[in-house]
Amino acid sequence: MPTNHQHSAEKHVGHIHNLLQTGALKQVKQSIRVLSPVQLARVIESSPPPTRKIVWELIGKKTRAELLEELPEDIQAHYLAEMNTADLVELTEVIETDDIVDILQNLPDQITQQVLEAMSDQDRERVTTVLAYPENTAGGLTNTDTITVRPKFTLDVVLRYLRRHDELPPSTDSLIVVNKKDMYLGLLPLSTLLTQAGDTTVREVMLTEADPIPADMPDTEVAKLFEQNDWVSAPVVNEQGKLIGRITIDDVVDVIRETADHSFMGAAGLDEEEDTFATTAKTTPRRALWLGINLLTALLASSVINLFQGTIDKVVALAVLMPIVASMGGVAGSQTLTVVIRGMALGHISRSNLGWLLSREVRVGFLNGVLWALIMAAIAGLWFSDWRISFIIATAMVINLITAAFAGALLPIGLKNLRIDPALAGGVTLTTITDVVGFFAFLGLATLFYA
Repeated sequence: MPTNHQHSAEKHVGHIHNLLQTGALKQVKQSIRVLSPVQLARVIESSPPPTRKIVWELIGKKTRAELLEELPEDIQAHYLAEMNTADLVELTEVIETDDIVDILQNLPDQITQQVLEAMSDQDRERVTTVLAYPENTAGGLTNTDTITVRPKFTLDVVLRYLRRHDELPPSTDSLIVVNKKDMYLGLLPLSTLLTQAGDTTVREVMLTEADPIPADMPDTEVAKLFEQNDWVSAPVVNEQGKLIGRITIDDVVDVIRETADHSFMGAAGLDEEEDTFATTAKTTPRRALWLGINLLTALLASSVINLFQGTIDKVVALAVLMPIVASMGGVAGSQTLTVVIRGMALGHISRSNLGWLLSREVRVGFLNGVLWALIMAAIAGLWFSDWRISFIIATAMVINLITAAFAGALLPIGLKNLRIDPALAGGVTLTTITDVVGFFAFLGLATLFYA
């Protein structure tokens, strides 16, 4: 069901489009001025390229910086490519470290180096610390904008220190306790700071059992920890246990959304950052790759059919019924594949329970195979008045549904071990297996009975 934010975005997009059609740029500028960066991002995402260009040109520099943080990488990269080094440096002065890193990772190395050289020493050090880690790790998600305290100070001293700040970093629910060498020691929740006696030392009330997140932890594992522990923020440390920053819930929400998008879009061979309104020139080559791969797999299935051309020529009914066997196997396999990929993403599947899951899927495949095989056998018998065709299609369906269960359960594990993304390659591979096995079983049995 659409949310209020979605309805709001649709309303703004429709209003701005109507104004643009009438050429009322002054009204468009006024409409844009009252929108938040998040609303503006939704307007741009929901607009074709010509409209985006006009909206972007009407936005001020400060708003552009805040807007870029909210845009998907694909659209963000388009605007970044049009900026010069001075604009990029100015941009980095108003956004958080993790967002600066995301932006720099979308730029050519030469431009990134120029931007870093133009930064202040302090900013450059913060950014290069995070840039040292891959984008899909805890280190890559880290924001260095943190408030740290030493364990020897009293809570009164800490409160006076906080009052010297104009504002706290967003999503600050705890202060991070470190020693002189910035080694992580524990957390001081703000709730504790505000409710305990002022002469109490940080060491007496800090939480030492709160483990930090290693910088090399995959971002999907970070998301699971936040979900399991209901964290708002969490400290991140390097290999030596030195604090490098923290991860906040807003970045974790982005990871969860991207993971969900990846699973959904990957099933069609598309990138999770696919722009709905990307130009024809960008969209065509992206889709052409997987269409080409699909063509190769279809040729493989067709070559199996060609092996039994003589049998098909003799019994025309085989050509009529053949797609049913492949289709049933494909659907059954996709059901298993989806369950297993989701289980892997949630961390539910391990070596200890994989055997049980595989056994369950094979039993389900067999029972469904028998059920629908009997139904299809009766239909084929009445349709073509030939008991042999009934037996052939029933047997082939059982074989293909069992095969689909095996393939759907084992493919994601195998692909992951080969470092191939199951969400991206699983569907195409599974379809090939069920088509080839289904056609071979159906036409092979037909050859035996009608030879």
